[in-house]
Amino acid sequence: MVRHRTKLLTAASGLVALALTLAACGGSSSGGSSASSPTAPAGPGVPTTTVGMTVEGVEGQSWPSAPFGSIRLWDNGTAWSQIELKKGVYKWDNLDHAVANIQAKGSNQILEVLGTTPTWAASNTSTANPYPPYPGANSAPKNIADWDAWVTAVVTRYKGKISAYEVWNEADLKMFYNGTPQQMADMTKDAYAIIKKIDPAATVVAASPALRLTSAATRFYPAYLKALAAYNWPVDALAIHTYPSASGDPAARGVLITGVQAMMKAAGVPAKVQLWDTELNYGLAGPGSIPEQHITGARAAGFIVRTYIDDLRYGINRSYWYIWTQKPHPWLGIQAYPGTDAEQGFFALSNWMTGANYNGCTTTGNVVSCKFSKAGASWIVAWAETGTAAYKAPDNAQLVCDPLAQCTQSSSGASLTLTEIPVRIYLQQ
Repeated sequence: MVRHRTKLLTAASGLVALALTLAACGGSSSGGSSASSPTAPAGPGVPTTTVGMTVEGVEGQSWPSAPFGSIRLWDNGTAWSQIELKKGVYKWDNLDHAVANIQAKGSNQILEVLGTTPTWAASNTSTANPYPPYPGANSAPKNIADWDAWVTAVVTRYKGKISAYEVWNEADLKMFYNGTPQQMADMTKDAYAIIKKIDPAATVVAASPALRLTSAATRFYPAYLKALAAYNWPVDALAIHTYPSASGDPAARGVLITGVQAMMKAAGVPAKVQLWDTELNYGLAGPGSIPEQHITGARAAGFIVRTYIDDLRYGINRSYWYIWTQKPHPWLGIQAYPGTDAEQGFFALSNWMTGANYNGCTTTGNVVSCKFSKAGASWIVAWAETGTAAYKAPDNAQLVCDPLAQCTQSSSGASLTLTEIPVRIYLQQ
C-alpha cells in the first residue's frame, strides 16, 4: 500500500514541468442539459484549512502522514466532562498535550469541542447511554453558570492557541444531548459572548446535528436555528455532520447538504455565517439494518477527493474527516491510516485542489466537471455523479489521472467513460 504514496509523489513531481505549460479550457459531455452547480466564489487559492481531520491520539503525539490543514479535537479526552472532573478543578493534560503537539507541527488551526457535561454539573445523571460514558454527560448543565465558568477557563487558558470552538457534538442525538434546543441556544449565546470577550479572533461554531438520522435532525435543528435567530445569530459558523447511510456515497452526502441548507434558508441564516462539516465518513452501518460497507482502492481515494471538491460546490467552508488512525478502525467504511488508499486521496487533494484557484463546477446530465488553475496551469476534475457517463475530453487535454496517480494519455475530443471516481484532466497551454 505504501507504494501508492511513492507512485503519487513521483508522478506529481514528474508532472510539474508539464503542468506549468497547461492552460484552462472548457469541457463538455456527450449530452444532457447543462447547469451550474452551487459554487463557492473563486479566490486566490483554496486554503489548506478546507481539508480538516480528527486525529486519534493527537494528545499522545500521533500525527497523520497525509496532508491536511485543520484539526478537530474530539475523542481525544478533551471535552468538558473529561477535564473539569470536579467543580473548579481541571485536568488539562490531554488538551495541553494535544495543543502542544499540533503547535509543534506548525499548525494553529484547532477546533475544540466544548461539550459534554461533567457528572457534578449535569441536570440529569440518569440519562441513558451517554457519550462519553459518564452519568449526565449528555444532559444540559443544571446551572448555566457552570457552563460559563468552563468556557471562560478554557478560552482564557488557550487564547491565541485554539482558533475555534464548537459548542456541542451531534446535539440532535440523545446519546450526546437530551436537553432542549432552547437550552443549547442559551449555551451557544453565552459561549459566544465569553469567547469573543476573551479571544475576539476565535471562531465560534454552533452545535452540530447528525443529518443521517432525518427524524432526529428535523426534530432538533430547525428549533435550534429559530432560537439562535432570536439571539441575532451568536455564531460565526454553523456545523453539520454528513455521514450518509451505509450504502450512501458523495452524491447522497450532497442530498443531506442541500436538505440542511433548506432549513438554514427557512431560518434566515445570514450570509456571513459560514457552514462547516465537522465530522464525516462513509459506509457506517445503518440507519436501521443497512450493513456496514468497506470502501477501498481508488474508490476510497476518490470519495475523499469528491467530498472536499463538493464542499466548494455547495459552499461549505471546511470539513473534518473522521478519523485518522494508526491502525484499522472497527466501524469506519473508509480507513485512513499510513499506507491506505484513503491516504492517497488526501495527497491527491493537496495536488489537485488546495492552493489552486477554484473556477467553478458545471453539472451536465450525470457529469460534474470542476475547473482549477494555478501558476499558469489549468486542469479539470470530472466524474459521474452516479454510475458511469460518457464524456468528451476538452480541447488540449493531454493526460488523465485518477486519485492513485494511475495516468493515461489523452487528446482533444477523446471519448472518455467517467465513473464515480474523479479524474484530473491536464490541459495543454
